[in-house]
Parts: sequence; C-alpha cells; structure tokens
Amino acid sequence: MKRVKERRIHPRLEHKLPFNVAVNGYDFSTTTHNISCVGAYCHLDKYIPPFTKISIKLSLPHKARAARNTIVECKGVVVRSEDEARGGFNIAIFFNQMRDGERKKIAAYISQFLH
Repeated sequence: MKRVKERRIHPRLEHKLPFNVAVNGYDFSTTTHNISCVGAYCHLDKYIPPFTKISIKLSLPHKARAARNTIVECKGVVVRSEDEARGGFNIAIFFNQMRDGERKKIAAYISQFLH
C-alpha cells in the first residue's frame, strides 16, 4: 500500500487535548480531534457558523507529569462546521490571531510525537 504524503506545511497531531472556546458570551469546553500550529478540529454540541470569530484556550500536557500543563490562548475563526451523525457539530478552526510564542508552544508539543 502506498503511503500518501502529507501536503500540509504544518503537521497535524491526532490528540485529544482540553480545549475551551468562547463565542458571543458563551463558553464551551471540549477536546480536540486534531491540532496543528495553525488550527484545530473539535466537536461541539452547539452550532457555530463559519466565519464566526472565537477566543480559544488550549491546555498542552507535558510528557513529565510533574510539570504543569502549558496554556495557549489565541483568537480564531470557524472555517467549517459539519453536522455529526451522532449529534452536535464538528468544527474546524483557523488560528488567525496568535502570538508567535503561543504558536511555538504548539509546535514544540507536536514535535515531541513526530520523531
């Protein structure tokens, strides 16, 4: 079987990570299905239309359990919202406002698993 090469510049990591979304005065807690330095894919019970601006707070666990989790905060925009057959919605989010230091935290987390 031929392996398909990932065409994305920023690799995605299939991990369930604690993920908080704030939009229009509402806060939602969920977990990611996958994450990269430029976006995330997650499941929410509530529909959020594409192009909606959101605030994001993500918790990245350390490999060494003694260390505290690394928190990443940024702004994003919903780029896709799909009905999930079992209920709720799968949401694709693009991180459109993120400080470089926050992006580096995600890149460092992902790189632990790519070797």
